[in-house]
Amino acid sequence: MVKVVVDTNVLISALVGHGKPRRLITLLLEAHELIVSKEMTTELIEVLRRAKFRKIKNRHVDNFLSILVGRAKLVRVEGRLNVIVEDPDDNLVLGTACGGRANYLVSGDKHLLMLKQFRSIRIVSVREMLELLDGV
Repeated sequence: MVKVVVDTNVLISALVGHGKPRRLITLLLEAHELIVSKEMTTELIEVLRRAKFRKIKNRHVDNFLSILVGRAKLVRVEGRLNVIVEDPDDNLVLGTACGGRANYLVSGDKHLLMLKQFRSIRIVSVREMLELLDGV
């Protein structure tokens, strides 16, 4: 079983699309450990309230959040990290990964992907994570 934190941008892609991000979230929830924090969940809700996401039906968002919170492991964010200065919100994702002792952090964010690794946590794209899980 692999422990994985998925960045908010990937979670939103899973909600609004039917491609690789959704496939990844489904696979993680069914056969691995998806890790979230209260802070990440709050950020996800705040982002989904933006005007560009108003076309998504509330019941669809509520269902997605219910499944996510019900099946994911909720952890505390480890400290206040200041690793990524260009986009401080990314530090929350890193803190969640550290707090949950994740093996992987999946993101589409260039600041996170450029790190490639933080402590013992590998930072990968959705495509890379799907490839890694195929080999598990």
